[in-house]
Amino acid sequence: MSTADLSTILDRILDAAADNLRIAKILIQMGLDPNNVTYDAIFNRLLEILLANITLANLLGLIGAIFFVATLLTQTMVPLRIANMFGCVFLAGYGALAGNVATFLLYLLLLPINAFRLRQMLNLVKKARSATQGDTSREWLKPFMTERKYRKGDVLFRKDDKADEMLLTVTGKFLVTEIGVELPPGRLMGELGFLTPNNRRTATIECTEDGHVLTITYEKLLEIYFQNPQFGYYFLVLTSQRLLENIARLEAIIAQNKLAQQTAAASASH
Repeated sequence: MSTADLSTILDRILDAAADNLRIAKILIQMGLDPNNVTYDAIFNRLLEILLANITLANLLGLIGAIFFVATLLTQTMVPLRIANMFGCVFLAGYGALAGNVATFLLYLLLLPINAFRLRQMLNLVKKARSATQGDTSREWLKPFMTERKYRKGDVLFRKDDKADEMLLTVTGKFLVTEIGVELPPGRLMGELGFLTPNNRRTATIECTEDGHVLTITYEKLLEIYFQNPQFGYYFLVLTSQRLLENIARLEAIIAQNKLAQQTAAASASH
């Protein structure tokens, strides 16, 4: 089909549509003659209307709308807040230039709210990153903890006991009897029982030097876990580190046993 044939078909469609009274009124409002409507005439008229309405206010409103759509397509919070802030700036500018006080005040109010939320999110990301580099989360855990004293020889808990609290060593020394590892001051213990399906202790802890610890119940720990994502991330890193340490110890024990077996076999053969 040639371009001339396509143009003829479009002109016929427009002529037929012009016979409709509603469409005729719309064409008259657009400044077109219903009895002489062509595709080119409509295109040129729409272009004239578009150019006539390109003002700074409308341009700001259009850019603001684009940023608003971007927030609907954004899946992560930091880019979403940034896009929302840009959208608020442009839409507030549109409201000011267009004389729309309600629009101006609405987006002017939303701007600091989004800025505040963005700052909170950036601080949260920063804290979550720093949580992997040290035990900083313990400091703000202390207000939620209760002090308890132990003497040398006291057993804090035994393997397979019911677990209902996590402990932080402050002074003294404590021994994980199953693996012979000593816990100095400043170490968390009992955190793995929080994650086990039946909340049972995974090892026995004995006090080898008088000291005291801080304790926090799992119920309170669970509340903090859900309220503070930083602690949740820190706790995940902590437990993963402990599990990897345990795996490394088991691998070392297995290697020692294999070496001992090989040495015994070599001695027997001689």
